[in-house]
Amino acid sequence: MRREKVGSGENIYRIKATLSDFFGRVKGRPYRIIGIPGDYTLYRLAEGIVNSFGFDFDHNFGFYDNLERWSHSREGYELFSDLGEESEFQGVKKTKVRRVFDRVGKRMLFLFDYGDEWHFVTELEGIGSAEEGVRYPAVLESIGEAPPQYGEEEE
Repeated sequence: MRREKVGSGENIYRIKATLSDFFGRVKGRPYRIIGIPGDYTLYRLAEGIVNSFGFDFDHNFGFYDNLERWSHSREGYELFSDLGEESEFQGVKKTKVRRVFDRVGKRMLFLFDYGDEWHFVTELEGIGSAEEGVRYPAVLESIGEAPPQYGEEEE
């Protein structure tokens, strides 16, 4: 994952990504707080979330406003659009974090891997300033163990 230093004073979005069940429930589940500049894309945010849970960034994904039934979302952003596939939503490679997470408390479902359907509830917790020497996107906080991406490893 490409991480970069940014200018001091640049706005850093604190996005909490919590591994959830299919119904958007997050209580007691592992989460990561990702710091990312608002000018970065949803693609970079997705990469930061996936890497922070120790998963391989090797599947399609999307962000959706319906936390329980992503297929009924009114607002969404999908990698499919960037790949030239049919999609009713805009892509993630040009859509900025600041455009989607436009207010503190805004939540979106991040769905990674449409086969295994890893669900993450993402929420903008706040906006602060870049810290000197930090490369972004950055994991600012990590709580709980991430499950293995592909089930239990065999011996």
